Amino acid sequence: MTATSVRRVFNFGAGPATLPAEVLEQAREGLLDWGGRGLSVMEMSHRSKEYEAIHGEALASLRRLLAVPEGFVVLLLQGGASLQFAMVPMNLLGPAGAASAASAASGASAAGAASADYLLTGSWSKKALADARRVGAARVAASTEDEGFARLPRPEEIDLDPGAAYAHVTSNNTIVGTQWRELPDAGVVPLAIDASSDVLARPVPWERVGVLYAGAQKNLGPAGVTLVVVRENLTARAPEDLPAMLDYRRHAAANSLYNTPPCWSIYVLGLCCRWVEERGGVAAMERAAEERAAILYEVLDRGGFYRGTAEPASRSRMNVTFRLPSEELERRLLEEAAAAGMIGLEGHRSVGGLRASLYNAMPRESVEALVALLRDFERRYG
Repeated sequence: MTATSVRRVFNFGAGPATLPAEVLEQAREGLLDWGGRGLSVMEMSHRSKEYEAIHGEALASLRRLLAVPEGFVVLLLQGGASLQFAMVPMNLLGPAGAASAASAASGASAAGAASADYLLTGSWSKKALADARRVGAARVAASTEDEGFARLPRPEEIDLDPGAAYAHVTSNNTIVGTQWRELPDAGVVPLAIDASSDVLARPVPWERVGVLYAGAQKNLGPAGVTLVVVRENLTARAPEDLPAMLDYRRHAAANSLYNTPPCWSIYVLGLCCRWVEERGGVAAMERAAEERAAILYEVLDRGGFYRGTAEPASRSRMNVTFRLPSEELERRLLEEAAAAGMIGLEGHRSVGGLRASLYNAMPRESVEALVALLRDFERRYG
């Protein structure tokens, strides 16, 4: 029996998200007997030549797909994007930033100490800022929190420090359904990008980037592995006494094999990368994302029954958030969706409503099925 012959629901969840059926079929082969070796990828030594080949191809595929230039190192780490909230400032804020934190704690002056800028556009950027402030000095360069993060800051609202160690931005905000179409221009200050929910779905302006990180469980593969791409010359900022597992330099020197990696997650990530390459790469993924989102937004915008929660100019192609006239109707729609084989449409618990996540592996027919349900539901209850 193949994965495509079993009943598969349409999974609109924000992550862990749907994976390509073709990838799941390939992964099943490696689950019991990879390449005729008589063992699973999950049983291989991470020091074996078989696993090193899997590992190396995953790294090479990511570099090709993302067009990562020379001077950057590609890492596959653990701890999710949430660990990167701390690792980024630990490695890039530098000793001056740590000194600033100590000075602030003691009440001493921190004049001239390095600081980082953070653009607050949702819950995840707020958490990233909180962790950065535990490490060193960090300031808010822009925020739309007073508007419920329903839109992104406009260029004239962004106050970036030209002397900042880096400027942190979350490229796509899963909870509130917003996405930067053009990343902020920080000048010579390198961007630190949390790209967890739109990596491999848009090109990356590497000339402006210091570090990009992404949890895998949305566009890259299963949970358990985190992509980090960091400009190599920036890693020299890290203090020498940084614990080994938190030091980008240590992981880079070991080719992301300093400790036992999440071998199975990396194996499936490699399969997902191959799937993207076979379908035209990032450019093709970006076009497909535009098409899926346009189909859904057209239904949400045509009348007053459905209401998108994000300002149109800030809308995400990855996470479409919307409300109905009442919470009772929202619950009824979710029940009907589940009965029709569509799951994961609940909005985040912090905001409520509904959310359809449309990552790379989401087939177009799933969006068309949702649109058909929305039209019929509006006809009956609108």
